Order: sequence, then C-alpha cells, then structure tokens
Amino acid sequence: MERKEFLRLAALLPFVGAGMNIKALSTLAEHFPATDTMPALFLGHGSPMNAIEENEFVAGFRTIAKSIPRPKAILCVSAHWETKGTYVTAMEQPRTIHDFGGFPQALFDVQYPAPGSPALAEETKALITKTTILSDHEWGLDHGTWSVVKHLYPNADIPIIQLSLDYSQPPQYHYELAQQLQQLRNKGILLIGSGNMVHNLRLLDWRKLSVTNYAFDWAKEAQEKMTSYILSDNHDQLIHYAKQGKAFELAIPTPEHYLPLLYILALKKKNEHPQLFNNHYVAGSLTMTSVIIA
Repeated sequence: MERKEFLRLAALLPFVGAGMNIKALSTLAEHFPATDTMPALFLGHGSPMNAIEENEFVAGFRTIAKSIPRPKAILCVSAHWETKGTYVTAMEQPRTIHDFGGFPQALFDVQYPAPGSPALAEETKALITKTTILSDHEWGLDHGTWSVVKHLYPNADIPIIQLSLDYSQPPQYHYELAQQLQQLRNKGILLIGSGNMVHNLRLLDWRKLSVTNYAFDWAKEAQEKMTSYILSDNHDQLIHYAKQGKAFELAIPTPEHYLPLLYILALKKKNEHPQLFNNHYVAGSLTMTSVIIA
C-alpha cells in the first residue's frame, strides 16, 4: 500500500466501527479504487406504475443511463425510507420491497434482484463523520429505488445500497451530510436521489392525468423557482424552502420527496453544471423533473 493511501485510511479509523482496522480499510480501497468523477442524479420517480409502463419519463431515464459511465456500484437516497437516525443497507442481497397498495398485480410481480454491497456500506459509514451511520440488514430496495434504477440498469447487475432519511433532522443537516459523500463519486459510485420536487398527491387532479404537462399555477411558480435556483447554484434558497412562500408550501407539504434533491445538489463541484431532464408536470401537482450533476 502506498504511503498516501495508508495515511488516508488511517485518518478514517476514528470514524469507523471498533472492529474495523487498517487491513479492512485497505480492502475497501481495493473494492473501490480511484476513478474519474462520476455524475450524480436526482430522479423524479412519480407513480410506481412508471416501473412497468413505457412513457417519456422512462425513455428519459434510459437515455441518461447511456450518457454516463457504467458505475461500479450505486448509493441511492429514496424518499420512501425514513428513519430516526441514519441507516445504510448492508446486506449481500437486498429484497425488492413493494411498499405501496392498490396497483395491478403486475407491479407487485416485479423483482429487481441487484446485489447489495456490504463493502460500500462500510465505506459510506467511514466517510460520514456528521453522525453515526448504522448498518441495516432488513430493509432492501424500496420502489423509490428499484422503479427508476430498473430502467437505468435493467440487468440488475450493479450492486446497490440505500441510505435512509433521518426524519428528525432539518434540510441543512441533510445537505451537509451529503457533502461528506463526495469522495464516493471518485470511486466509481453513482449517487442517486429519488423523489419529486413538486409532490402534493392530495391535490392531484386525476381527471387531468392524461393531459400533457398540466400544472396548477402554484406548482408552476414553485417549479420555476426551484429550477432557477438549481441552475444558478442558489442552494441556500433551496435548503430554506420553508421560507419561500405559499407555492413552496403547497409543492412540499412534507419533506421526504424533496430532501433527496438536496443530497444531489450538495455533491456539485464548482466546475460542474446541473442539467435538467424529464422536466414535465403531471396532473397539476406533481413534477417529474430530474437533474444530472456532471
């Protein structure tokens, strides 16, 4: 092992579990050697039915996957895994979780048997010093993850782990925690946030579900401000979204679908430029807008 790598690994020792040692950390470095910086993605996942339907959003996911390097592994922050404290899945084979109801059997029949990565889970725990990250062996891959990743990598042959959202913490906390994941991008890891910018299911106009790009005025106002802030790197306004007025209040009635966006924005480097795709409204009060940081 080179001296520089030894010193980096040694510096991580105070932040890993008591059973972790230099040899184990060296093994992690061997699992994930240095690479060029991977992009980071925020994916607007919308309805679980997008997992089995053919539409413009699915096509957008496939197109973006073709435009980026194939990752060694994936870390996903999904709107659908909220916990007290922060957890990372650490099992060898995560189960496919069907965490929804009232949909066709065909959706419940979907399996996405991608392997997990205990090594990446340990690397993630070692990198984050803002809090203690706990290992989870029960969760798996919820639909916020598999319903979109299956379109990016349909063969389910890339290891995936999930990082949970601590519902007890404010947006600034999530943003700062995400910044500590930056190094993973230089190890061939694709970081994905899965949620929706505008997400108010209670106000959906089901009669307009098939009307292309239909949106309420407040949804347009919120979405336009969000995208303006994203493209101008005005992350402070996005972190403090609760101060942005009534339109944001309606667009983000609860934070879990919005917070994954902050995880991805926090990874942006000064020389990178965010780009939007799937930038459309659905049924008045939902947006599918997705972001690539590269």
